[in-house]
Amino acid sequence: MSDYQALMHEAAYIGGQWIQAGPDEKNPVRDPANGELLGHVPALDAEQMDSAIDAASAAFDEWRHTAPLTRADRLYAWYEGMQNNREALARLMTLEQGKPINEARGEVDYASSFFRWFAEEARRFRGKTIPAEDPTMAVGTVEEPVGVAAIITPWNFPLAMITRKVGAALAAGCTTLVNPATETAFCALALADLAEKAGLTNGEFNVVPGSGKQFGERVCADDRVRALSFTGSTEVGRKLIEQSAATVKKNAMELGGNAPFIVCEDADLETAVDGAIAAKFQTTGQDCVAANRIYVHRSMYEDFVDRFVEKMNAMPVGHGLNEDTKIGPLIHADAVEKAQSLVDDARERGARIIGREQSEAPGENFFMPTVVADFTSAMRVAAEEQFAPVAPITPFDTDDEALAAANDTIYGLASYVFSPSDARIRKYLRGLEYGMVGINTMDITGPHVPFGGVKQSGLGREGGHVGMAEYLETKYYCMGNLPKV
Repeated sequence: MSDYQALMHEAAYIGGQWIQAGPDEKNPVRDPANGELLGHVPALDAEQMDSAIDAASAAFDEWRHTAPLTRADRLYAWYEGMQNNREALARLMTLEQGKPINEARGEVDYASSFFRWFAEEARRFRGKTIPAEDPTMAVGTVEEPVGVAAIITPWNFPLAMITRKVGAALAAGCTTLVNPATETAFCALALADLAEKAGLTNGEFNVVPGSGKQFGERVCADDRVRALSFTGSTEVGRKLIEQSAATVKKNAMELGGNAPFIVCEDADLETAVDGAIAAKFQTTGQDCVAANRIYVHRSMYEDFVDRFVEKMNAMPVGHGLNEDTKIGPLIHADAVEKAQSLVDDARERGARIIGREQSEAPGENFFMPTVVADFTSAMRVAAEEQFAPVAPITPFDTDDEALAAANDTIYGLASYVFSPSDARIRKYLRGLEYGMVGINTMDITGPHVPFGGVKQSGLGREGGHVGMAEYLETKYYCMGNLPKV
């Protein structure tokens, strides 16, 4: 099926019902490539958000006691629904997010894989038996769903950021409230359409579009919401942690990144350049694990810059529905303005700015891929998450120097190292202060991996065998007066 309009709903999905909003309670959604209006999504008010909490809370008691096999079946049916609507979901994503269509297809596969993974994991989580010191006692643990889980997701991965969280929460027996980014709410509502078809019709999965600030305030203040999962900026994450402290919620936070990409002196030049291009420009640079700072050993620095620029300049820029497009639009004009300000700051501080002229951009929300060569730690591009096709590159002389520069940030999400040397790889693997390290590859994500960061890049992990831990509580028991065997 490729008719994306069949999956578009200008309504919220609460308690298994499609909820309309008045004409003054809707937000427009536009194609970032050309500004074309795609439709309107509801902007729910506080009272409507509270009704969504009511629905999720009412559904929790039944869902928590639903057999794991049944929960698994629902998730697997949802996975199949996404696969059967792969092209429609990809086109919808490209239209409202701007992502090149081939990347959008890849995200549908990536996003749906979490439902398959957690459908399988739903039957595997279990408690433990603890050897008792007294033979007349039995000691152990059971795992219980924490309760209603509130989930706030960004616009850059509008399907995968939902499925990675919701798949784990539902498998654990929690019910969910999803507040998607307004820019890409149609993708979230398309998931609701497929959830309904998969049998999730009683409030297990709710899509609550509207102000993220207001949603955060409502769920953080409500005792019935026991878990909060957020992907977004560190600044907003801090505020949510503060707000949720009053009700002592479980927090899972995937926050900002400032990923270093280190090319050692013994790395293969072509392999490293290809890896850096992929790590920098996927999702047009709007990716929390994108290479944010590229450090190249001085012995190959100029050759690396030349090859990187050559390949960068060959990347087609245009509307994401064009099959050849590699660089799409940024999400809105503010993102373009920030990208330009980062480049201007670097230029003023002595960096070489290399790339095509911005006058070649095919629309106002496009930013032509740009290299900031010879960047220094004093430049904004070294400290701020660019979220744009801007690639800062600078040389280094020693591994210790590269490690120190890479770790000189409050963030610690993803990092990358290219070298064939086992000893060098071990040095970087242990020395990098990051939750994830890609070695000779930038392909580090998937449903089977524990995704997450350290320092101010977040709390907890998503995916892998630990993904459900954010939605489970360990209950200890001690049973006495057992007969001696």
